[in-house]
Amino acid sequence: METMKDMKVQELNTAPGLGANGLSWVVKDGMIELALHRAPCNELGSEAVAELEKFATFLQREQDRAHALIIYSEMPSGFCAGADLRELYHRSQAMEKLAALKGVRDFLERIHHVLNLIDAAPITTIAAVHGVTFGGGFELALCCDLIIADKMARFCFPELRLGLIPGFGGIPRLRRDLGNAVVRDLLLTGRSFNATKAQQIGLVSQVVAEGEALQVARATAAQVAKFDHATAASAKKFVKPIPHEELRHEIDIFCQLFAQPTVQHGLRKFVESTDKQPYLP
Repeated sequence: METMKDMKVQELNTAPGLGANGLSWVVKDGMIELALHRAPCNELGSEAVAELEKFATFLQREQDRAHALIIYSEMPSGFCAGADLRELYHRSQAMEKLAALKGVRDFLERIHHVLNLIDAAPITTIAAVHGVTFGGGFELALCCDLIIADKMARFCFPELRLGLIPGFGGIPRLRRDLGNAVVRDLLLTGRSFNATKAQQIGLVSQVVAEGEALQVARATAAQVAKFDHATAASAKKFVKPIPHEELRHEIDIFCQLFAQPTVQHGLRKFVESTDKQPYLP
């Protein structure tokens, strides 16, 4: 016999716009699971942001009745390769410079709004990552309270190759969570860290066997459920302030850089690349 919770989950799974393209979510036993499944590696473009906005609306409505959120990828290549650079390039070519800059700022403000809501949600949020966790995908993971990584995960900010800085909140969140030496290393070298290195520097809370990140995330979420919701929310708010001023400053710097010819050259080089995975360093 179906319970009301089972009926609710079924309704969510069949609602318009959920699961049709790049992401979907379910609620089970007080856990919200957000699955990313946009080929090839969950690139974050305008469609993805629109879907994330729908999820953010749902999250705000349901977060008082849940104790945890798990974000994971169903794509074999990894968690998320970052922003959809092809879309960014083609949009910039199709518009006048001022219109393109306004479009970029609007896009950044929209995704910042969504990621800030995830960052500040009064429930424990867990990113279960594997494979490529680069750029905007890395920034999505950084919104979460805990990152659980399988041993094949790699983390990277390759934006300087394009003449840009991370634009989805990565620098302020890294500065909040880690020392400046780590931030400068990731940002200025563009090199990637493996899961073991990420755990050593305090970025990742657990490293697990290949393919087991989601299973361990679910077990961690079950542990979280043992504690009072309001107490956990208060503890999170105390230890995880949102760096709003720095986040706004990041948008300004990104937009200033985007106006430079170096960026168009870098985006064109990326788009014209014949490599299967041109986002790799």
